[in-house]
Amino acid sequence: MKTIKIEDALKLEKTIFIDVRTEKEYLDDHILNAYNLPLFNNDEYCEVGTIYKKEGKNEAIDRGFEFVSPKLKDMYKLVKELSKEYEHVVIYCARGGMRSGSVANLLNSIGIDLYKLEGGYKSYRNYVLDYLSNIMDKKQFIVLHGLTGVGKTELLVELEKNNIDILDLEKMARNTGSVFGFITYDEKPPSQKTFETRIFESLFFSKTDYIFIESESKRVGHVLVPNDVYEGIIRDGYHILIECSIEDRVKRLCKDYIYDRDEKNIEDLKNCISTFKKRLGNEKIEEYLKLLDNKKYEELVEEYLVSYYDPLYEHSIDKYKYNETMEFNHMDKTIKELMSFHKTALEGVKQC
Repeated sequence: MKTIKIEDALKLEKTIFIDVRTEKEYLDDHILNAYNLPLFNNDEYCEVGTIYKKEGKNEAIDRGFEFVSPKLKDMYKLVKELSKEYEHVVIYCARGGMRSGSVANLLNSIGIDLYKLEGGYKSYRNYVLDYLSNIMDKKQFIVLHGLTGVGKTELLVELEKNNIDILDLEKMARNTGSVFGFITYDEKPPSQKTFETRIFESLFFSKTDYIFIESESKRVGHVLVPNDVYEGIIRDGYHILIECSIEDRVKRLCKDYIYDRDEKNIEDLKNCISTFKKRLGNEKIEEYLKLLDNKKYEELVEEYLVSYYDPLYEHSIDKYKYNETMEFNHMDKTIKELMSFHKTALEGVKQC
C-alpha cells in the first residue's frame, strides 16, 4: 500500500480525496472537495468506540467488521468508478489509522491503485494552521474599502470572473458580516475549521501573491478571521477606497436584501431591525418597521445608511492611507482600473 504526505498529495493533479470518517466528522471539516465514503455511520462509530474502551481492541474490530461487511461491495464499485475519473485517489480517516488503512489495503489488494494519507485529517488540519500562520509573509492583499453598499463584493465576483485572485470572506462565512448578514445566504454557517479550510484553499491555489480582498472586521458572522490573515488585511500595503452615489448604494442593498428574496425575508428583516432598539430607541425602530410594512424599502435603506451605518463605519475608513480612490459607476470601467492596479502591483511599482 502506498502512503503519501499531505504536502505532496495537495500538489497532485486530477486527484480525489476519499474521506472514510463519519458524516459528522466530515461536516465539521474535510479536505478540499473530498468525497465522503463513511466506513461507519455516526452511531456505529460511537458503538465501536465504546466496545474498544470497555471490552478491548479485538472485540471492537469484530463489531466493526459486522457493520462494514454489507457496505464493501458498494464501496468497491464507487472507488473503482472514481479511479477511472481521476488520476490519483487518496484515502484518509481521522489520523491515518485503522479506518483508512483497512479500506486502502482491501481496495489495493483487489486491483485499485491508491494512496493512504499519512496522519489522516489531523495532518491536513495541522498543515492548514501552519500555512495560515506563515503565508502572509509571502502574500499581499489588495484591500477594497468603502461604505456599506458601494459594491465591494460585486467587484470581487467580477474580478474572479476575469481570472484575478480574490479572497471572498463573506462568501466563505456565508454571512455579510452585519446584523443582516445571514439574510443573503440560504446555507448554514460553516464551522470555524471549515471557514479556515476555505481560506487555506483559496490562498494555496492562488495564481499570484497579490490577492484582492474586502476590508472586514475580525468576526464575519459566526466565525473569526485567523489572526495572521486579519493582520494581512489591516497592515500597511495596498488599499483602495471604492465610492459611489447614495442612490446606487440604496438600489444595490434593496436588490440584495429585499427584491431578490422571498416573503420570509421580510420577517427576517423585521426581526433584525428590532434588535436595534437599545441602540436607536423604540421610536426610531417603530418608524423603520412602518416604512418596511408600507414597502418604502428604498427610503428605509437610505435612512439606515445615513443615520446609522455611515457614521459607524466612517472612522474605520478614515484610518487608512489609500493608494487610489475609485468611483464605481460602471462595472467595466472600475474592473479595468482594478486589473490595471493589480498588474502594476505585480510589477512592484506601486507602494503605499
